[in-house]
Amino acid sequence: MRHLHLHERPLVLVPYTMAGEPNAPLAAMVGTAEDDPRLLVVAQPRNRDDRFAFAARLAEVLVPYADSFTAVAEPVAVDRGRDVRCRFTDAPQLWVPNPGGVDFLRLFGRSTRFRTTEGEYAVPASVPLLGRWLTFFANSAEVPGSSLLLNAVQALTSHWVTGQSSAEDAQLAALMGWLAPPPGMSVFAAAARAEDPAVTPPAGPATDPSFDNHVLAPLLSVAEPDVAALTEVLRGQLLPTWTLMWRALGLLRTLPPGSRVAGRWDGDRDAYSAFVQHLADGGPPQPRRDGAVAAAARLSRLENAAARYAVQRAFDDPLVMAEYRLAGAAFTAEVTLAKADRIDDTGKRPVLRPRIMVVTTEPVRVAPGAALTSPARPAQKATVISVTAADGPKTEVLLELSGGMGRKLVAEPGSVPEVGERLLLTTLSEAYRPGAAFPEPDRTPWTHGGPPGPD
Repeated sequence: MRHLHLHERPLVLVPYTMAGEPNAPLAAMVGTAEDDPRLLVVAQPRNRDDRFAFAARLAEVLVPYADSFTAVAEPVAVDRGRDVRCRFTDAPQLWVPNPGGVDFLRLFGRSTRFRTTEGEYAVPASVPLLGRWLTFFANSAEVPGSSLLLNAVQALTSHWVTGQSSAEDAQLAALMGWLAPPPGMSVFAAAARAEDPAVTPPAGPATDPSFDNHVLAPLLSVAEPDVAALTEVLRGQLLPTWTLMWRALGLLRTLPPGSRVAGRWDGDRDAYSAFVQHLADGGPPQPRRDGAVAAAARLSRLENAAARYAVQRAFDDPLVMAEYRLAGAAFTAEVTLAKADRIDDTGKRPVLRPRIMVVTTEPVRVAPGAALTSPARPAQKATVISVTAADGPKTEVLLELSGGMGRKLVAEPGSVPEVGERLLLTTLSEAYRPGAAFPEPDRTPWTHGGPPGPD
């Protein structure tokens, strides 16, 4: 089961940086098709003008790609149908080899988005725009479940387990050697081959020290490097990783997407649409650092996204849910009794509250009063009324249902489980979590950026 969205036309970016200079780009191979890579090379990574010329060339590729999805929009109902907003029907997707590639984009975006286009140190107008796009993608990579910026290592290790250590899995070539070795080569031979940087260069952004000392240093030691020779040796370093990236994408495409992947991609399209609108309105670049309130609000959003993503992965994937079943947070059971027309009239007005009895042979570690959910009916809550030990290893659980059955006193067909139906019940829930309330920046203490206190 695949838990991420795979674009039909992703932009693959393989960056290299100069050793000891994490924000000094050396080269990048970029493109939207495996057979059409574009190689960008920096002749002198320490030279400011060369670095920003590289940024301008990268912007020629990335910015038009990011803008290419703004042609068609769709109306989206909001506020329970009382209002409508527009959202683009598609969004861009960037791929880098590993988390180091994400960190490079974040750093490079920070170093370019504030550059001025006028005066003594002016840069092309596309450079600060590139920085803002890179920052947008890097920020989205922090959101669990987002598919706007993905790295191949994390995408693969979240779907497959190898016999290697986590340090070995962090190397894309070794990971792919284990998951999809070349034809005629065993897993162990492919993994061993990946450990030789002379045969399989690093996936970047860091380069191989031997390559730095014996190949790169002599080329960069002169005032005017031989750009043709530099381009040739860097192509040889980047091309193997470029090929591995497209093989990794092909491997991920063999997995069927989870049912909730499309919903998360809708959220990515919302974020993309909002950022495009922000740029169109002349909004400012992202700040260097968030204020106290903005940082707390962002942390709250990330925590909610992480919790929601964990629940959705479990609901989509039985193998992920198995971990929760082993921990006692979920169990499967068969419905033995069902009263779909039960009415609770103890309150001010009668309400529909069906009850069902389920029997399971799995351990039940929930107490009366606990709220359970079934992935088959995520909008329905099942409250535990009683837990009773039955014959042998069986346990009977009496549940009262609420929600997901319509607004009448008669349940809609299929909304109440029938006798003989097998259910998966869990304490996990996709229920909406309201965001935390935060004060206005001017209402925070002076230690957090607010007004100073009285003397």
